[in-house]
Amino acid sequence: MARTKEFDPDAVLQRAMELFWQRGYEATSMADLVEHLGIGKASIYATFGGKRELYLKAYERYLENGVDFIGALSQPGPALPAVRALVERYARESAQDTLQRGCFVVNTAVELAPHDRTVAQRVEANWNFVEAALASALTRAQAQGELAAERDPRALARFLLTLLQGMRVIGKSSHDPARLRDTAEQALTLLD
Repeated sequence: MARTKEFDPDAVLQRAMELFWQRGYEATSMADLVEHLGIGKASIYATFGGKRELYLKAYERYLENGVDFIGALSQPGPALPAVRALVERYARESAQDTLQRGCFVVNTAVELAPHDRTVAQRVEANWNFVEAALASALTRAQAQGELAAERDPRALARFLLTLLQGMRVIGKSSHDPARLRDTAEQALTLLD
């Protein structure tokens, strides 16, 4: 007869995501996970697989709970205000990151993607998704006359993706909100 789980796997996954987000993959040991999650090592393996599998599930959880790019950028009406609001939101949230966690995706890209092909593919898929959402909004803005005809929506989307991810890095390590605010303001002049 199989034993009944004495913990909520969803709540445990949430706690694992928070721990990995704060510490990173390499700095989080299995002993740290056991202590932080409040379940035994065997339960972690039986429920989630090993540490890597748990990390990948935590990564997916982060994406599920993250910014709704499609919703934010596909509202009816003018598209450029939504793009501007997204950039401003990233600057504001990055400046207010008192835990200095940054972005789970960026952290994963820096720590694991260079030597883990599966992780690199997942990070790239996320960046492709964000870039496509931005490009779609910018193309719509151009069609509606909000963005100059000579602007390249795809190139601007790539620039903004890089800007957004970079702001998360700065927010993780800087205590100067003006740096992020000024960066956002300057970047947004490219949309004028």
